[in-house]
Amino acid sequence: MNLWGGRFTKPTNQLVYDFNASIKFDKTFASQDIKGSIGHVKMLTKQEILTQEEGQLIEKTLKEILNEVENGTLEIDESFEDIHSFVESTLIDRIGDTGKKLHTGRSRNDQVALDMRLYTKDQIEMLNTLLVDLLKTIHKIMKEHVDTIMPGFTHLQKAQPITLAHHMGAYFEMFKRLHDIYERMDYCPLGSGALAGTTYPLDREYSAEILGFKGPCLNSIDGVSDRDYLIELLSAMSTMMMHMSRLSEEMIIWNTNEYQFIDLDDTFSTGSSIMPQKKNPDICELIRGKTGRVYGALMGFLTTMKGLPLAYNKDMQEDKEMYFDALNTTKGCLQLLSDMLKTTTFNKEKMKKSATGGFTNATDAADYLVNKGVPFRDAHGIIGQLVLYAISQNKDLDELTLEEFKNISDVFEEDVYQAIDVNTCVNKRNTIGACGQEMMKKVIALNEEYLKQF
Repeated sequence: MNLWGGRFTKPTNQLVYDFNASIKFDKTFASQDIKGSIGHVKMLTKQEILTQEEGQLIEKTLKEILNEVENGTLEIDESFEDIHSFVESTLIDRIGDTGKKLHTGRSRNDQVALDMRLYTKDQIEMLNTLLVDLLKTIHKIMKEHVDTIMPGFTHLQKAQPITLAHHMGAYFEMFKRLHDIYERMDYCPLGSGALAGTTYPLDREYSAEILGFKGPCLNSIDGVSDRDYLIELLSAMSTMMMHMSRLSEEMIIWNTNEYQFIDLDDTFSTGSSIMPQKKNPDICELIRGKTGRVYGALMGFLTTMKGLPLAYNKDMQEDKEMYFDALNTTKGCLQLLSDMLKTTTFNKEKMKKSATGGFTNATDAADYLVNKGVPFRDAHGIIGQLVLYAISQNKDLDELTLEEFKNISDVFEEDVYQAIDVNTCVNKRNTIGACGQEMMKKVIALNEEYLKQF
């Protein structure tokens, strides 16, 4: 059954029909389509556009169809053009001409816009659940590793000593920034019609309320042609994937024999078909690789939308397949990354040993001189000379004798060793956002308060 056809004298070419059809992918939101129709019927009945008897019969039958679709006893027939025509045809088959009144006061344009919003709201809730689980996993690592000293990096070179809690805290901040899309998309397009609204006395506020929206879209053209919320969500998922990819890349590096900062659990590693000693971080690599797939969905849909005049155009049907794939990819990666982190062992001694090498305390040595009255720019040059000398002696700064220090600058005294001790370097940094233990404990307490809302 088509939802159109009276104006045509010839049947649609089969190739055109197949090319135009969307049921193979829009059946994904069959539940949302039926729930949207139930809400529409409730409103039509309230407004006396349908009689009580008609409304009750249609609603009862739609609920039966919904139950059968969700429990798998009703198979969706993919010979239909789309999920809307399948549902309406099934309804008409069961209750006759009364079923033909379902579509009163709406268009397929606002129907598909509604279905996509209802589906997206459900998916955002699932994404948020997975995201919160990842945040809780990161938070647990932070609590357990406030005193786990490791090197911080810039340009992949050892820079300054930090803690694992501080490092993972950066990812906590990244992931918690992704929670506000739901509010902006929570408006109902149902009642927009094809683009100009309808002459029927619809109660759009009531439709929005019973379908769980904050209110109706305030412009019917925007209601049917708005896909900004999908672009926003694809952008947010791309950002999530970017952060997951960066963390995965670090885990790949930390897992190497050269670093040995972490041990990945066997359940989240794979082996080699030829090299029996190998234990590969394939999950991290796949998360890193799948990031491009989600980026592609975002760029693909931005390109689809960029030249479309108002209002609805069939191009918009291309939102679904790439969007569904990006959603499944992002949800899968969030769950895997969280579960992998929960089983990862962090090698504290290896991390601390690495932090004590590579002159990560050079900045603190310069600060030591500044506290003795040396201008910072001069202190910077003195420590540069000291590092150059230490390299020539194959020593770290804390391995130099006081005499060697004084050969570069007579300002150095015995207390320099305390000043450049890696524990001092970390724990003297106690401004908000820094890596000192006391400040990290305050941040962790703030994170706990943040997580309580979920």
